[in-house]
Amino acid sequence: MGNKSSSNTTSSYPQHDDPAYRKCQELKMERWIQMHYQIKEREEAIAIAHDRELFYWLSGFYLTSLFGCFSFYQRSRRPASLLPMVPLSFVMGYYADLAYGSKIHRIKAEANMIMEHETELLHWPGGLPTVATIDEGRVEAEMEKKMHPHHS
Repeated sequence: MGNKSSSNTTSSYPQHDDPAYRKCQELKMERWIQMHYQIKEREEAIAIAHDRELFYWLSGFYLTSLFGCFSFYQRSRRPASLLPMVPLSFVMGYYADLAYGSKIHRIKAEANMIMEHETELLHWPGGLPTVATIDEGRVEAEMEKKMHPHHS
């Protein structure tokens, strides 16, 4: 009688070699991957929008500076009064390329090159965290909180 109940309880749980279970796990993994991909897409869109917004603000500053430097040049006729526009022009060029140019494509191409040919640069210092190191850090944080409750 004990054998029948133990065989019934083990058969009620899905087996890892069950095709339906595997298909369900694959679907979960595909959804998880797709969800994280969409999150990364949204984060990247926000970053591009941020760069464009910064470009708008810098453009306003650049045009105001250009007007000020040019009006000072007209009064003084000293070419040195236009010198501040040289570095500002480089900054504007950089952000224009980042916001609307091909800089993002060049950055992604360089990232692909690093991933293909310089993988040693991608390793984390100390390697991947393990369950043991995570638990150790958690215990240390709890001990620190107990020893110094006013620091949290």
